[in-house]
Amino acid sequence: MDEIEIDFRSEEPIYLQIIQQIESQVLSKQLKPGDQLPPVRELAQELNVNFNTVARAYRIMDDNGLISTQQGRGTFLLEAPSEEMSTNMRYQALNNFTQHYIEQAFQLGFSPQDIIDAFEKQLHLFDETMEPDSLQDHSTVPVDLTGQRPQ
Repeated sequence: MDEIEIDFRSEEPIYLQIIQQIESQVLSKQLKPGDQLPPVRELAQELNVNFNTVARAYRIMDDNGLISTQQGRGTFLLEAPSEEMSTNMRYQALNNFTQHYIEQAFQLGFSPQDIIDAFEKQLHLFDETMEPDSLQDHSTVPVDLTGQRPQ
């Protein structure tokens, strides 16, 4: 499992940030069915957040059928989401990224038109330099939550 990064300045609740990042790792296939998530206390300590915050995130993901917590064994990712659920999760992630981008730009004092212009410019540059198959190669360096770097 890749590192989860919490933005303590974000208006997005921490438990939702945890859920969104785990869902993102599922969609990108960094997490696969059967993978074990860290125990709640361990993840809370690693993220420097309250135990109840991580427990809430896990409970919501459990209620939504994404994970299963088995007493004494741990928390595991369930089967891959259906095509419809996967599509919904992807669009939700896109909406979250877009909302964060817009909020940050407004906080810096940019107008809606400035934001649109910058986005279109970056999208155009991206289209010119990137090919869809190479997107996987530009992910962040994975860091296991236990602090071990993959080899």
